[in-house]
Amino acid sequence: MYIPMTVSTVTVDPISNSPIVILKEINGDKILPIWIGIMEATAIASELENIKFSRPMTHDLMKNIMETLDVKITKVEVCDLRDNTYYALIHLLTSDGKEYAIDARPSDALALSLRMKAPIFVKEEVLLKSTKLTEEDSADESEKEKRWKKILESLELKDFGKYKM
Repeated sequence: MYIPMTVSTVTVDPISNSPIVILKEINGDKILPIWIGIMEATAIASELENIKFSRPMTHDLMKNIMETLDVKITKVEVCDLRDNTYYALIHLLTSDGKEYAIDARPSDALALSLRMKAPIFVKEEVLLKSTKLTEEDSADESEKEKRWKKILESLELKDFGKYKM
């Protein structure tokens, strides 16, 4: 089963200083943090903040190409989590009715979905694996890491909004 989600915010992991995109369930309280690169974080955050650049960035270029060719993104799916790596599919529909599912990094898929106003879904199994991964990691943590984890777990989604990029 796939759960409809939205990009809630982009924030920074206080421990690793890595950008994180936070997905939030549309009709619920599930969240999925995905650690991403700085360039992808910029692409997502700029769209969330409605910042336009004088020249098209990569995801804007892709949007322009798809619109010119009359290709639509019907949906984006975060569909797997293997070896600490998330996987996504971008579902495309051409003007002649052909459908394609294109493998993508979640960050690129999300940046495109925001630009194309396409719905975002996360496979329920990915949410379960993500939770399990967090629980397994905690078994081997040092005391300092456990303290940080407790702080992070006590944060609510609204707290992430304080640290926008």
